[in-house]
Amino acid sequence: MQDTGLNILAIAIFSITLSVLLGPLFNLSPFIPASLTFLMLSFITIDTLSWKNQGVNLLLNIFASKEEKERIIYHEAGHFLTAYLYNIPIIDYSLSPWEAVKKKISGSGGVIFDNNFIPNKKSQDLKEFNSIIERFGIVLMAGIAAEKFIYNNSEGGQEDRQKFQEIYSNLTLTYSNFQLKQRLAIIQATTIIEQNKESYLALVEAMKQRKSVAECQVIIQLVNK
Repeated sequence: MQDTGLNILAIAIFSITLSVLLGPLFNLSPFIPASLTFLMLSFITIDTLSWKNQGVNLLLNIFASKEEKERIIYHEAGHFLTAYLYNIPIIDYSLSPWEAVKKKISGSGGVIFDNNFIPNKKSQDLKEFNSIIERFGIVLMAGIAAEKFIYNNSEGGQEDRQKFQEIYSNLTLTYSNFQLKQRLAIIQATTIIEQNKESYLALVEAMKQRKSVAECQVIIQLVNK
């Protein structure tokens, strides 16, 4: 179960337990908290196993503030820009769980890459393979870098860190070396965003307008000229 689902489950259990304890004071039937418990556990179980936490993401998005929704755009624009500059193929993007549902994108959305560009290690020159992994690692950390660039901190990026760990899982790294690579990737992504600040901000505006991947790429090209 994802951290978000666990947090909501913990809050739900606390609330239901509180209602059980305070129920007699307000003449609340024990059937009500029992029913709520069953419904909540059923929802979270189905959401986790079948919908990949899509239901929880949709629920949280309803209560998300304007700043939180805007932060997502800046985060995803970081992924998009670095992927484009590294010639990593972008299939699509979404900026909310509801957009992801409409586009039939799993999870809460984000920038969707064509992972076929990552070659099989056995059929690839080791130096070239490591170079591709390193570039993709920078792209994955670019969302965190973008948030820090705009807001001086990062609230998202847990899934990005997990994916970063996955792509490096086949390489022999100590924990300290892995952490070093992750921090270095964030620094490199930050440098790319700073050096391409005008393109990045133009891309953010284009994504706010939900322009297509092709249109966003043209905007980056025009600004970079």
